[in-house]
Amino acid sequence: MLRFSTAGESHGESLVALVSGMPAGVPVDLEYVNRELWRRQQGYGRGGRMRIERDTAHVLSGVRHGHTIGSPIAMTLENRDWKNWTEILPVEPGDPEKHKAVASPRPGHADLAGSLKYDFPDARYVLERASARESAARVAAGALAKLLLKELGIEVASHVIRVGKAELQRPVTWDEIKALHGKDEILLNCADPESEKAMKAEVDGILRTGDTIGGVFEVVAHGVPPGVGTHVNWDERLDGLLAQAVMSLQAVKAVEIGRGVTAAESKGSEVHDAISYGETDGPFTRFERDHNNAGGLEGGISNGEDVIVRGYLKPISTLRRPLGSVNFETREPVKAAYERSDVCVVPAAGVAAEAMVALTLARLVLEKFGGDSLKELKRNFEGYCVQIRNF
Repeated sequence: MLRFSTAGESHGESLVALVSGMPAGVPVDLEYVNRELWRRQQGYGRGGRMRIERDTAHVLSGVRHGHTIGSPIAMTLENRDWKNWTEILPVEPGDPEKHKAVASPRPGHADLAGSLKYDFPDARYVLERASARESAARVAAGALAKLLLKELGIEVASHVIRVGKAELQRPVTWDEIKALHGKDEILLNCADPESEKAMKAEVDGILRTGDTIGGVFEVVAHGVPPGVGTHVNWDERLDGLLAQAVMSLQAVKAVEIGRGVTAAESKGSEVHDAISYGETDGPFTRFERDHNNAGGLEGGISNGEDVIVRGYLKPISTLRRPLGSVNFETREPVKAAYERSDVCVVPAAGVAAEAMVALTLARLVLEKFGGDSLKELKRNFEGYCVQIRNF
């Protein structure tokens, strides 16, 4: 089974990503991994830290001579800001006078709930781990999953469909979404330039007020064959696993598969994707759909259409004009603590969600097709594709 975990704090020495279960023989392009990390740092409305950090992955194990070797892959991502925090967050007891306490919890963040849970006198340790900085390690792990899926013809990309009240105004194609991945300058990662201008105007308005703004990103997995996931157990359904994976990202408060939100207020005849049988082979079979309202999933199983997952991102909870809070020590009303932060992170959240979708799909693909080596996995995958083509 493909498994991954992360470690590290926002202002600690480094982040760590550990990935196990990758088959041997998968080509690993570190430039690709580092570009994924770069993409996560881009976007209009990012804060000052993006001018400090330039994330790169340092591989400690599991990759040799440019290929995975079947053993666990360990990667570190240096926090360049660590030099300013060595005396504030030492491993040893250190000097209490140099501790930088978070004395008033921020509404919307994990500060208060985490401090109560772990009996911390301030929210510093909660903030450090709960921070979305952790998602950089997920992106590094997800890049490996993407490289594996790419060997099977499966690609994962994202785009932004709403920032504040500004929304994508036209349908976009997979090719348009995929093209965003190759751009060297990322504004709000919207495939439609006119819609992106409106999104930028939303961010500009928020920048002037000291507030923050959220939005909606869409992740598309292209080339996923029918049959990934299952209906037989509740905890093995692909839709449930994808929803949990994307919801686990910091600040994501809702997840939608396909046109799930619209479907709730529509008639069945308007929602379900009619099936036909074509005269020529499609990517996997001759069975065709007139739409993809289901988002590539029916009954917890992929159906051969693009898998579409949307994440609804709340505004970042650290505000330059803080909301009311309470001082931990005095219990007196004060303004919430402020830490250097972003104004809009919707494009970055989309990149992190790509990683989570890719990791989820890669795990289920390996469970279904198996293989200790890439060669074995490909043989099993190709045999299955022949089977469903002949169905």
